[in-house]
Amino acid sequence: MWNEVVVVPLLGWPLMVTLGSLFVLVVAATVLGWSRVRGPRAVRVLQRAALVGSSQALVVLLLAAGANNYGYFYGSWSDLFGGSSQAAVALPPTHGGPGPRQGHVGAAGALPAVKSGPTSWSTPTEWATRGRVDTVTVRGARSDLSEQALVYLPPEYFQPASAHRTFPAVEVMTGYPGVVANLVQRQHYPDTLLTEMGQRRAGPMVLVMLRPTVAPPRDTECTDVPAGPQALTYLAEDVPSAVESAYRVRPTGWGAMGDSTGGYCAVKLAMAHSDVFSTAVSLSGYYHTLRDTTTGDLWGGSSVLRDLNSPEWLLAHQPAPPVSVLATIGTAEKGHTGISDTRHFLSLVRSPMSVTSVVIPGGGHNFHSWSTVMGPAFDWLSKRLHAA
Repeated sequence: MWNEVVVVPLLGWPLMVTLGSLFVLVVAATVLGWSRVRGPRAVRVLQRAALVGSSQALVVLLLAAGANNYGYFYGSWSDLFGGSSQAAVALPPTHGGPGPRQGHVGAAGALPAVKSGPTSWSTPTEWATRGRVDTVTVRGARSDLSEQALVYLPPEYFQPASAHRTFPAVEVMTGYPGVVANLVQRQHYPDTLLTEMGQRRAGPMVLVMLRPTVAPPRDTECTDVPAGPQALTYLAEDVPSAVESAYRVRPTGWGAMGDSTGGYCAVKLAMAHSDVFSTAVSLSGYYHTLRDTTTGDLWGGSSVLRDLNSPEWLLAHQPAPPVSVLATIGTAEKGHTGISDTRHFLSLVRSPMSVTSVVIPGGGHNFHSWSTVMGPAFDWLSKRLHAA
């Protein structure tokens, strides 16, 4: 027996069909009722304005739902209006192969912080050849934050010859606001890694896929906010510790990878916590702090804290950490978070830090551009993580 928090989804065709049907009904009602409205002139005007306004409102909602369905921006109403839909889910125990190390005490000295269950991405008979994607809830012992994640376990994880092997792990992050399913269903991280492993260009890795939006709808930018969400602590300390307590992964030498905000977070994790993260991949990421209506003041009014959260400032004013970074960017990405920002970041990198850059001709800030470099990015990560 297990319980699950049910939320009304903002993704998928049911909402699109519902809105589309309502639009057709309202348009039909407008056409049929236009000449049938009754009452004084002012009342008739108001009735007809309501009919037209209803049609227009539904058009806007339908377009917004379509854009959200394509981009996976918000997964639920609570994501959109505030409050996390990532409530803890108690899942049934798994069978059919090596899985989480239930009962193991992790590095933090706390009880296991991950409850997991396999998704339908693969069947039990495919685990030893294709791997498995688990749904997990990662609870932070230090930050007191909780977030849903998807964990990809490679085929080797289930093969008898590797029964006692520990694997390198990579924390993969969405952009803002992000939906975790995006990383599997749209960006195909597990499938891409599986292809690279099949071609012997990459070795087996565990992917911990999650969104950096740990306090929706606020964009925390992976920051420990004074008197607010401790997002950096959660992502840099709690997640590795919790995952290591439940799966056979190495406690250090992690990689971090993400697009847009996730790319910024990946680089910040490696630079701020090089004792855990040795490599980072930034797909169209940026390298300075942001403040807008989605973030608010993340530094409690402190310019010092703002600087300490800027990779560019850190490279310009403090010793470089011993980490490796892969930075990709498209030539069509303009503005203060585009290609000029990436070039500025590259110019600041110095030993013992190293950086590799990939420029995508005509590439934009989108899934298509990122998919063209994802395979080579995994190959780059693998060489460094497996050499550790």
